[in-house]
Amino acid sequence: MNKIYEKLVSCYESVRKITDFVPETALILGSGLGDYADSIQVECEIDYHDIEGFPVSTVLGHEGKFIFGHVNDVPVVCMKGRVHYYEGYPISDVVLPIRLMKLLGAKVLFLTNASGGINPEFNPGELMIVTDHISCFVPNPLLGENIEELGTRFPDMSDIYNKEMRNIIQASAEKLGIGIREGIYVQLTGPSYESPAEIKMLGALGADAVGMSTAVEAIAGNHMGMKVCCISCVSNLAAGISKAPLSHKEVQEAANIAAPNFKKLVSECIAAFSRN
Repeated sequence: MNKIYEKLVSCYESVRKITDFVPETALILGSGLGDYADSIQVECEIDYHDIEGFPVSTVLGHEGKFIFGHVNDVPVVCMKGRVHYYEGYPISDVVLPIRLMKLLGAKVLFLTNASGGINPEFNPGELMIVTDHISCFVPNPLLGENIEELGTRFPDMSDIYNKEMRNIIQASAEKLGIGIREGIYVQLTGPSYESPAEIKMLGALGADAVGMSTAVEAIAGNHMGMKVCCISCVSNLAAGISKAPLSHKEVQEAANIAAPNFKKLVSECIAAFSRN
């Protein structure tokens, strides 16, 4: 058995010893957005440390546990804290949680993140529907021997952020009276913030926002046949656009501004996804 797949199956069996909960939607909470977990009607919580071999988040604001429960009667599994490539994990470990949630039953992958705004029209605290991504300098999680149990060798990525799901997010935002942007997200490795020259390059490539996660997760989810979507919280203006030094504190402050609308929108979307 492929070692990556063997590790995945081991994590699956470890979770199934604790709970038989079958989620419909897998939700990942980005930096500063973890408070959304308080909105979930919790059935079970599993600390990442309790899953044998599972990568553990080391970043401030990423608590590090799975939450199984219901949002508007929809069964969900929520990652309160994700794993990043810059923490030193191999890329297969970074996407292991996505693959695990799919094995547990999730058909929808609902990604969220905090990002730096490259588009000069964007403001801190605004939300953005990710329409597409650029994965830059980050290893593709499908490199190496293809794991046939998970998906095809050459998966199509032309609609990686499912158009139907994006339309549902847009309609949900309109229903709630929440203004929302659309744009292209780019993932770099981090952990250092981007230089002004890098931001200028990314803007020339067509990116609207930049961060240190998400794209590789979307690739892995799409490979396994999940319907993928993403809402990004623009937490700050990127280097060269902002005149102030960048900090993780700024990310948290912007997430706090966005939190009320973010919570309402995510809950509305989860319910709407289930109906479609």
